Amino acid sequence: MVNDYIYSKYAHKLQVVILILLALPNKGRISKPVNEILEKAGLKISVHGRSLFAKTVDEEIKVMFARAKDIPEFVRDGVADVGVTGYDLMLERGTEDELEMLLDFKFGNARLVIAAPENSPVNSIDDITNKMKIATEFPGLTKRYLESKGLDLEIIELSGATEIAPFIGVSDLICDLTSTGTTLKLNRLKEVDNVVSSTTRLVANKKSMDDHLKRVKIDQIVSGIKSVLYAQTKRLVMMNAPKSKVSEITAIIPGMGGPTVSEILSNNDMFAINAVIDENKVFETVSNLEKLGARDILVLPIERIL
Repeated sequence: MVNDYIYSKYAHKLQVVILILLALPNKGRISKPVNEILEKAGLKISVHGRSLFAKTVDEEIKVMFARAKDIPEFVRDGVADVGVTGYDLMLERGTEDELEMLLDFKFGNARLVIAAPENSPVNSIDDITNKMKIATEFPGLTKRYLESKGLDLEIIELSGATEIAPFIGVSDLICDLTSTGTTLKLNRLKEVDNVVSSTTRLVANKKSMDDHLKRVKIDQIVSGIKSVLYAQTKRLVMMNAPKSKVSEITAIIPGMGGPTVSEILSNNDMFAINAVIDENKVFETVSNLEKLGARDILVLPIERIL
């Protein structure tokens, strides 16, 4: 097994028995936010230089860094037990049904779209003909999508700078990722059709999930990440309030299981109230709390909620 080879080859460097090997993108737009989430989850990664492998604070979890586009196959083939990659890359590699989908980070949002020059007569999928050429970094996904529409275009595979292809005579169309559409507009391109929407995913090898010991550790990783992602949508609100206003204040901040109310020993007429609320309700809630006489209001971020 490839995994056994990795274990034996790098065992002298890692110096511990690996239970879980987690594959993370070595660069790109999702690399930094994923690492930050893992650190908040308590899974701090110790990276030395440009090493392909790293330790974590958990001796049974090690990290390998790889290209995001290779991670779906690494996880499917058992090179890694768990990995973080984009849904679009899973579709491109055709591995989406061969991997265990653990969670959606709900960031790294992007759409794979077919686009044409602004002056092109192609305005929709119905205007595309088999005589055209299309350039893309996603030949597999592009081919399958076009075939689903009854089209058989010549696909030009490029490794970058796809936007320029129609303007140098390489292709008539492109199939490329976009987040906001701004880059397409800057390059005088227009969207013709949407192929697929993508976000960052955590996936696992199915055999690893069937292994009891590995499953326990993988579940810990999932739980830690979920606790961070959930906490990102919440805020801790702390305040002091007059005793006479406590019931009115607690009515507008029910919190998770209800707010915490405690008496302030130095002032019998004042109570301390703490509650966790949705981030998008902070502005309105704080305004209402001030009207009800709350003071010394603090709004704090939360790292994890379990």
